[in-house]
Amino acid sequence: MKPTLLLLAAGMGSRYGGLKQLDGVGPNGETIMDYSIYDAIQAGFGKAVFVIRKDFEQEFKDKIISKYEDKIQTELVFQSIEALPNGFECPKGREKPWGTNHAIMMAENVINEPFCVINCDDFYNRDSFKVIGKYLSDLNPEQENNYAMVGFKVCNTLSENGTVSRGVCDKDSNNFLTQVIERTEIKRIGDNVCYHSTDNEWIEIDKNCPVSMNMWGFTPDYFQHSKNFFINFLNDTKNLTNLKSEFYIPTMVDHLISNNISKVKILDTDAKWFGVTYSEDRSNVVERIKNLVDSGEYPQKLF
Repeated sequence: MKPTLLLLAAGMGSRYGGLKQLDGVGPNGETIMDYSIYDAIQAGFGKAVFVIRKDFEQEFKDKIISKYEDKIQTELVFQSIEALPNGFECPKGREKPWGTNHAIMMAENVINEPFCVINCDDFYNRDSFKVIGKYLSDLNPEQENNYAMVGFKVCNTLSENGTVSRGVCDKDSNNFLTQVIERTEIKRIGDNVCYHSTDNEWIEIDKNCPVSMNMWGFTPDYFQHSKNFFINFLNDTKNLTNLKSEFYIPTMVDHLISNNISKVKILDTDAKWFGVTYSEDRSNVVERIKNLVDSGEYPQKLF
């Protein structure tokens, strides 16, 4: 059974200043997600599911989905702040989506096979899709609670234009994830890589420390785990009343591994991430993609 690629595209791109998922950065107007889809097809994925906001459905269909009609099966699902378990209501005044793991939950009805989750505004590079595609393809169809994460070296994931948010990972001797902590401010300081602590200090971390770029491999049982734990998340008063609280994938994964419910294999890669966290990043992305096209890594026109 071919794995599915689940692309998270519902973010508003507030730091970037627009719908960066639809921004053409390739030589023929290709988006970053076009390159992800291309690499996923080469790696053996059979379906692409997009999580988007309902309000830009038609624009998304016209600009994005139409490209893939004869290349890969596609599905659209919608993330809404009103999509909550029975007994819960969206707090008055909330405008922010409930986060990346909530976005995953929107795809439950269209995914019945192992799947990989990615962000649409991150360029992961081809090796990442190869390693996660092979892992998911090799899984027994009945296998549950054996997940994976592509572990990027933190030094390969930074922006020159500001801090980035990363899930910093610890692993055991068998390369299984033991802990993931969301660090919301990471940057290079001189020759070092540091995160901003709650004590208002910059703490150095190993440059080769694996971090999550939200490239995860799951099986469909993950949806039920998420529904169960999302209720716990909402029952915590501070999460329900805080209009900016989010249900992150690392939060969910950390719960599963700390309670010995699931295992997550870290799949190593030397791939260098790049993306458009800030509008100033765009020119660098355009140049790097042009270099990949000029060197023959990608065709001049993808689709």
